[in-house]
Amino acid sequence: MNTQMKVKNPKTIAFILMFGAFLGLFGETALNMALTNIMEEFSVSPGIAQWLTTGYLLVLAILVPISASLMKWFTTRQLVIGGLVISLAGAVLAALSPSFAVLLLGRLVQAIGTGILIPVMTSVLLIIFPVHKRGVVMGIMGLVITLGPALGPTLSGVIISSLGWPYIFWISGILYVLLTLYAVAQMKNVSEITKPKIDVLSIILSTFGFGGLIFALSTMAEKAVSSPQVLVPLVIGIVALVLFGVRQMKMEQPMVNLRVFKYPMFTLGTLMMFLSILVILSTGILLPIYLKGALLLAAAVAGLLLLPGNAVNVIMSPIVGTLFDKLGARVLTITGSVIVLLGNLMFVTFISSTTPIWQIIVSFMVLFFGLTMVTIPSQTNALNQLPPNLYPDGSAAMNTLNQVAGAAGTAIAIAVFTAGQENFASVNPAATDPEVLAAGIKYAFYFITGISAVTLVCSFFVKKKVTVTKEASDNSGAVGSVNTESVK
Repeated sequence: MNTQMKVKNPKTIAFILMFGAFLGLFGETALNMALTNIMEEFSVSPGIAQWLTTGYLLVLAILVPISASLMKWFTTRQLVIGGLVISLAGAVLAALSPSFAVLLLGRLVQAIGTGILIPVMTSVLLIIFPVHKRGVVMGIMGLVITLGPALGPTLSGVIISSLGWPYIFWISGILYVLLTLYAVAQMKNVSEITKPKIDVLSIILSTFGFGGLIFALSTMAEKAVSSPQVLVPLVIGIVALVLFGVRQMKMEQPMVNLRVFKYPMFTLGTLMMFLSILVILSTGILLPIYLKGALLLAAAVAGLLLLPGNAVNVIMSPIVGTLFDKLGARVLTITGSVIVLLGNLMFVTFISSTTPIWQIIVSFMVLFFGLTMVTIPSQTNALNQLPPNLYPDGSAAMNTLNQVAGAAGTAIAIAVFTAGQENFASVNPAATDPEVLAAGIKYAFYFITGISAVTLVCSFFVKKKVTVTKEASDNSGAVGSVNTESVK
């Protein structure tokens, strides 16, 4: 089944979308290396400072579910250019911020632009490239999705040491300007405008659902789980998400078509992506704090130490994409999950206030070697099972959960890290600050290692290859039967 839409310059369109998404995803973690600087400059605690990352991801989690509807109301060109302009406005606002509140506002505005670009990228790439090239294309897209957040601390570390943290946003702003001008000249429309009715109640339930859940998880870094500040938004979030799901299943034209989860390999692939992104973003916020606070390294040095792991990601992504087209998902995801677990076990074993730098570098390289083998096959295998009319819905559902995973991972990692510090300090009152911080980081990596173990279990249920044997879709969004037999 060839679902390709013929466009004159598919590679140009892909470049615009991927680079725009890369800038946005880079923004997710770009301030992680600057958190200690920002905490000192604006006199805020780690629990408050982490909202610069969690708040960004929270906006993505709220906005991405709406993306499927946006793609049916606005042209590809309008969404891409609009997303880039909004991202630019957020970057400029953050760069000029005189206070923490303004900086956070700039981050949230930038996240709105990213929340528009990411789902558009996924859906458009599935449309403009043929099935037999999808493994390679999704491999490159997987590189963008993982490299953006991973490179954030590395590049920003160099920028912070040489210029200062506001220049993270000034440099991003310049790139947004150039990319916007290129998009104005080159971007084409590939989506179909149907203008379905917008269900305001679904948007409200989605916003309160994802917002309440992530707000509760983030507040755990500062408040006890039993406190009203955690319990109230948590209950509101869970109830709203349940009501949102029930409403989507009953609607003729749902905001997010949850029927995509009737496809077992899509559901499994989305779950594995969720767990992998959780690991990536948790690690992305913990390691900069550890390298600067426990090993007492400068921001530039700490950032450069993460570069070899990012290099592994760059090298492996196209290779994994090609191997997927030849081998299928099962072998790659199982092997990758084992390596991810090994990488996290290395962190748990090595982390201390006196750890040799080379051990952190090797552990990070092993971790990303495995993550690349998990994320790309999981995402491609999942979306391959859907019929073309469900690509936007599948993309919206998967990207929403990816952002929730990132926000949840960041929030829980900081909460566990804080609890680990308090526990170690109470037992070892004479411990130095670096020792306390390293103990907290190690405590958090126990949580990340547990997530890796769950991912490995999931990988054993992955089929080698999935095919859609019947494409059927009516106005209600019902889907046809699927065949998920393994190819021997």
